[in-house]
Amino acid sequence: MRRAPVLLTTAVAVAALAGACSSSSTPEPSGTTADPGPAGTAAATEGTAAGGTTPGTDVRPAGALRDQYGERYCEVLTVTVSEVNTQAEVWGTQGLNDCPADAFAGIDPAAAAADLGTTLALPNGPRYWVLDDIVANQLAGSGERHSFNGLEMRSIAIVDLGPGIPDRRPYAGSSVNRDTEFRFDAGREVYELTADDGTVYIMQSYSIEIDPTLTADDLAGLGDRLALPEGWTFRARTLDEPLVVEDVDGIATVIQDELRNSYQLLPQG
Repeated sequence: MRRAPVLLTTAVAVAALAGACSSSSTPEPSGTTADPGPAGTAAATEGTAAGGTTPGTDVRPAGALRDQYGERYCEVLTVTVSEVNTQAEVWGTQGLNDCPADAFAGIDPAAAAADLGTTLALPNGPRYWVLDDIVANQLAGSGERHSFNGLEMRSIAIVDLGPGIPDRRPYAGSSVNRDTEFRFDAGREVYELTADDGTVYIMQSYSIEIDPTLTADDLAGLGDRLALPEGWTFRARTLDEPLVVEDVDGIATVIQDELRNSYQLLPQG
């Protein structure tokens, strides 16, 4: 009985973490078999060791998921809690299907956890990408496929949360191990949060879990709706040239707002 509050707190923390883990790997296009190795030679040579942003780059590796803007996806996080560690495996529909509403709503978390032998399972989503292409230089999950209520998903990330509970309040940063590029086309409207220290985060996906009525048309006006920390600002802008957002040395820093929309750190320099 004394473990119940711990599991509840863990569930809340990991559910919020889900957006941060999204696209820790690049799934293959629908109908192909998962490959536990790197997502293609072209993709593997695209990254830079230091990470950062690359304006003006419009090279699209064959291993990329292309034209993802507006694509719908959802996830299930299976969480294993022990006395010394908490680990979450992220299963996602990215590249497999568009997360049919009835199938996703019918997922039984208790049955999913029992099926996979984990402590609990947490559905996350649906979510929609607001980027154009995704390239993974290294897969972060096992690539294994599993059916949740008939909804096929792939293991896209395994996240070690450590012995403690991560700070998952809105606007709190979370570090995620991944080697992934998010690409935005020239002419794309993007949405940015700027912290009081000048740090910039760019939106990668929006969620309809908290507000089912939220659409892409609403995103530019989020500044009037979000309860931003003191000194923070929100803006929408249109890109003059392509933008590539990368991790820094294999670590992506991600935050979420109170609607669970996810943003990634935009490295400077």
